[in-house]
Amino acid sequence: MKLDGLKEDLAQRKAEHLYRSRKVLESPQSVEPIIDGKQVLSFCSNDYLGLANHPDVVSRFKQAADQYGVGSGSAHLVSGHTKEHHALEEELADYMGTERALLFSTGYMANLGVVSALCDRHSEIYEDKLNHASLLDAALISRAKRIRFPHLDTNNLEERLSGSESKNKFIVSDGVFSMDGDLAPIDKLFALSKSNKATLMIDDAHGIGVLGKKGKGSIEHFGLDNKQIDITMGTLGKAFGTAGAFVAGSEELIETLIQKSRSYIFTTAMPAAVAAATRESLNSIKEESWRREKLQSLISQFRKGASELGLTLIDSISPIQPIVIGSSEKTVSLSEKLLEKNILISAIRPPTVAEGTSRLRVTFSATHTEKHVEKLLTALSELS
Repeated sequence: MKLDGLKEDLAQRKAEHLYRSRKVLESPQSVEPIIDGKQVLSFCSNDYLGLANHPDVVSRFKQAADQYGVGSGSAHLVSGHTKEHHALEEELADYMGTERALLFSTGYMANLGVVSALCDRHSEIYEDKLNHASLLDAALISRAKRIRFPHLDTNNLEERLSGSESKNKFIVSDGVFSMDGDLAPIDKLFALSKSNKATLMIDDAHGIGVLGKKGKGSIEHFGLDNKQIDITMGTLGKAFGTAGAFVAGSEELIETLIQKSRSYIFTTAMPAAVAAATRESLNSIKEESWRREKLQSLISQFRKGASELGLTLIDSISPIQPIVIGSSEKTVSLSEKLLEKNILISAIRPPTVAEGTSRLRVTFSATHTEKHVEKLLTALSELS
């Protein structure tokens, strides 16, 4: 697109109710933040366990900033890898039950780094059609042959795998799908990966910390051990409440990524203070199971109330509970009307979701209360 065409493109986006704009947060992350000058009840944060402003996490961040400063100054392979980074990687590996873990600056970079390091034009990558954009982009960058199967359709995937003669087959899927909140059938994907000699990678950005008895995510939810999955990616900016990402897997996998992953090699390391804060939030995830239990209670309360209102929900046990509206115009209108009631819920529109499936993406935190859920349901009933 030529730069002189940008003005027309932006105008068209506005006319089609697809224009995106930023809101300015004036307080710490919480379920009742101050945004654009007023306090709202927020149901659109990924801070699922309420750790982003936890006093112990904040305190640990401050202590580490005093010790290490606010910037790492370099890439991990130069001089940016501190004791805090190293300790966090070891603790994440221990928590996940894998041999090693490797930190990345973002989940997007982790997915790009893994797939591009391990796949090339001789590889085949099998992806769920609703995979996160980072996984789709990762496959493009790798130059591998891309095969996208219908959402959650393992029968279709099996048919495609059975006809492949590739020696490097990759099955890649979200664990929890970010816009639908539903879960990939990881048990079936695991079985298919074994029977077809394929590598299995799960992006569990929205599952780790939230699902499973110990919070180990979608893989634990399906009764599997993380050691059984070839590659697991998890983000730290959601349930952990901090920032960054990690990849967990075998010794050989992590060493290969250190040698070959461009988005790891050529990127400044996250600040050591963030790594230190994440170590504290990891302790909360391991020791405070009540946060996950509280989440599930709130989700059940909401789903029951939404069903009674006749709202269209997607089958989801995760904190992501989308209300499918349909048109972009109506979805934006509902989001704006909710904001007038001081309730913040984002309107999700194409190209993030398919045409005709625009939605209000409701997300819950362990720091929400039953009264918060009641307020949301009341507001939705008044607008329906």
